[in-house]
Formats: sequence, C-alpha cells, structure tokens
Amino acid sequence: MRDSTTRAVRYQVFSPSTFRLLLGRKGAKVTCRMQQCAPRAYVEADPDAIAHNLNVARRISPNTQMMAVVKADAYGHGMEATVKRLEAENPAFFGVANVTEARRVASVGCGTRPFLLGPTAPGEREEIAGSGWGFTISSMEEAEHFSSIAASAGTVLAAHLALDTGMGREGFLPSDLGEALPHLLRLPALGIEGVMSHMPVADEDENFSRRQIEIFEECVGEISRHVKLRYIHLAASAGIMRYRIPAANMARPGLMLYGVSPVRCPVAEQLRSTLRLVASVTLVRTLPAGHGVSYGCSFVTAAPTRVATIGIGYADGWRRHFSGKGICVLIRGALCPSLGRVTMDQIMVDVSGVPGVTPGDEAELIGPSLRVEKLAEQAGTIPWDIFTGLGPRLPRITRSLG
Repeated sequence: MRDSTTRAVRYQVFSPSTFRLLLGRKGAKVTCRMQQCAPRAYVEADPDAIAHNLNVARRISPNTQMMAVVKADAYGHGMEATVKRLEAENPAFFGVANVTEARRVASVGCGTRPFLLGPTAPGEREEIAGSGWGFTISSMEEAEHFSSIAASAGTVLAAHLALDTGMGREGFLPSDLGEALPHLLRLPALGIEGVMSHMPVADEDENFSRRQIEIFEECVGEISRHVKLRYIHLAASAGIMRYRIPAANMARPGLMLYGVSPVRCPVAEQLRSTLRLVASVTLVRTLPAGHGVSYGCSFVTAAPTRVATIGIGYADGWRRHFSGKGICVLIRGALCPSLGRVTMDQIMVDVSGVPGVTPGDEAELIGPSLRVEKLAEQAGTIPWDIFTGLGPRLPRITRSLG
C-alpha cells in the first residue's frame, strides 16, 4: 500500500525550490516518476503580460486592428497558451509562418483565424483554402492556383495581395501592379480583401521607411479604385512604434508583444516582461588555480574558484556563441559570470562570491533582471534570434511574472 505521506510531484506545478521545501518536511517522501520530476531548465511565460503589450500597441495605433504574430511558438513563449489568452483581446488574426503553425492555432478552438504571412507551397493550398485561413498571394501562379481550388469547391476565396515595397522577400513589385491587377481582378474565384507589405529598416533608416510608406500608400490608392479593401497592413513592431501610416487599418505586432521594443522610444517603458528562462544548479565544486573549464580550456582559473554547473546548454537554445561574451546568470540575487564554452547540455559559472550555492538552486538566465536585449547585445545577435531559439526541450510554464 502506498505511504500516505508520499507525494508525486509534477514539474508543471512545482519549481526546484518547492521540491526542496517538500523534501525538508519531516516525514514526507517525494516520489519522482518518469516525466514527473522538475526539469533542469524551463521557460516561464506570462500570457497576461503579452495581452497587456498587445493593448499597448493598440494605444499607440488607435482605430487600428491587430494581427497578433504568434509564429515560432509565440516567439518561444508557447503558442497554445498565448493564443488562448490573446483570443480574449479580439485580434483580427493570429500571424503564423506555415501550415503546421496554422494547425496549432486552429487546434486551440478559438474564433480568430490564423494568417499565413509568407508565400505558400502548392501542396499546402487546398488545406489553407478548405480551412478558411488567411493568406497572401505574391505571384500570379499562387493566385491562379487558389482561384482554381476555390472554383472546384464552388466558392470564392479572399486573399491579401502582398506588395514588395522594399523588403525583397515576397510580393508583387509596384512597377508590375498595373499589369498584374487587371488579371487578378478577372480571376473568377479569388477576391482581394487586403493589401500588405513589410518594412525592412523601420528600426534603422527613417528616410527609406518614409519613402516606403509613400510607395505603399500609392499602391493602396491604385488598388482601392478597383476593389474595396477590408485590411491594409504594413507595420510590424518597429513600424507601429515609429511611424503613422494613414492608409493602414491593421498592424502586425510581434516582438513588442513579448516585452521587447525594437526601437528606443518612451512607449517602450510601457511594455511588460513576458518571459523568464530558468535552469537548476546541478553541481558545485571548488576548482584549483590553473584548472581549465569546458571544451578547449578557453578559460583557466587564475585562483581557486567555486564553480557551479547548470543544467542548460545549446541543445536547449542557450547558444554556443554565448561563450566568452561576459554573460552572467542570476543566482541568489547575485550576478555570476559564465566560464568557458557553452556545451550541449550544461554551462559553468563562477559562484565564488555567492555564499551557500547548492545543487537545486535556481539560476535565472533571462528575465526582468536580465533583459534579453542586453543578452543579444553581448552576444552579437538580436532578441528575435534568442527568443525563437529556445528549444522544445524546455517546458513552457504559464505564470505571472509580476
């Protein structure tokens, strides 16, 4: 018979610190079964903070509909939990990158449709059409194929016409619009309900971006002479925060939803942190002077050093190129510098100045006190890269970050 004091603990509920409390209770035994122990590393995400940031975008751009961009697992935050929370905020669409992501949005059972932001492959289009998902057309081949699919089903599909106003990634060139538009309008089972483009340097080059807005609005004006447009969208996060686009009635916030501003501006202070990356200390030892740490011995101790091993590595998304960049983690309220190279499953940090560090202690790698923007700057990359690189081996735990 099972002892009444035995507790089965699931990682979705208890953090490593809670485990230590349970273990310390007199007479209590903690039974860890397969897939029920606390993970060595995990992501804490705050959907309420994401919803707050969506409404910051709305305040910046009043009378503008919002396509909440949730691609790449909601920038590493967990797509399903994010979509469930944001559904209550009534976005116009959920922006995704591919059919697999659209299926995940649809599986949540919400009323807001997924919208595929890029070109679609021929083998995907029948499912997209049959599911009623939003999509763009960037070529006559796409348009004709979607029209054919719709005609076979006895229906009419509504598409967003993609324009290449400077990104060079997808869409019809403005110079080709005069020839392409009459052909598109003659397709029997395809209607144009929206027009979209993308800003490549909204966070860097104001002159280019303002000229791009002018080109986009000229194209919108030309298209509007032939068809009534329901959705007109150009700006992502940087565009929302820096520019006004009179012709647009929708925007596509991405990075700013997740608490990070791509540009320096006062509004950035209104964004709330949405993610915390945590890993457990697995071992603490004192290494003698002259001892190498990690592969290649790129770091050698100059004096006896208290070194903590932490259970996270590049297989989890803590990138190998973070090595040797002066990056710190937070343990017991103190910054602890990383030592040597990041390995597949573990990193090492100097805890010589932090008394009492023991296995099971939490190390914060990203969070309100360790901003992802600073980490990206140190590592020579961008916040998008870090967020979306957080791997599937990291459980996503929903909780308020305060």
